[in-house]
Amino acid sequence: MTPEERDEAFAWIEKRCTFGIGIVGADVIDAHGILTATETAMQQAVAQIATVRRPTYLLVDGRDKFWFDYPHSSVIDGDVLEPCIAAASIVAKVTRDRLLQDMASTFPGYGFEQHKAYGTAEHFAAINRLGPCPTHRRTFLHASVPHTPTAPLPQR
Repeated sequence: MTPEERDEAFAWIEKRCTFGIGIVGADVIDAHGILTATETAMQQAVAQIATVRRPTYLLVDGRDKFWFDYPHSSVIDGDVLEPCIAAASIVAKVTRDRLLQDMASTFPGYGFEQHKAYGTAEHFAAINRLGPCPTHRRTFLHASVPHTPTAPLPQR
């Protein structure tokens, strides 16, 4: 989908569906790992939904097994196979893109509005030029940004 198509779909979902959004920071990912951080964000989203409507069954995209207070199943390729997971993927992508637009204003020069925080050459060049900002995962940087042991990553 194009960004415009996702925005249109998001507006449709927002008017007709109950959904929650969970967000965890880079510090949580660095401290606990990506799977724990993912589960934490999903728990936040489900808790938001539960304030409006009690979930009866959850479908989770992927193969990972997470714990919930509700019956659930993991569905590999769920965003292709299940309309509700596809809708959740749209909500997640639009929310993330909007957060990165805001991040681009807060941390100019990193190009978040272009690369959307993916590991592009431009993104790594900005990190090497400016140093990491508070939203960068340190565990990812040390594995992905070229540097030498005698020249540590600059801190911002």
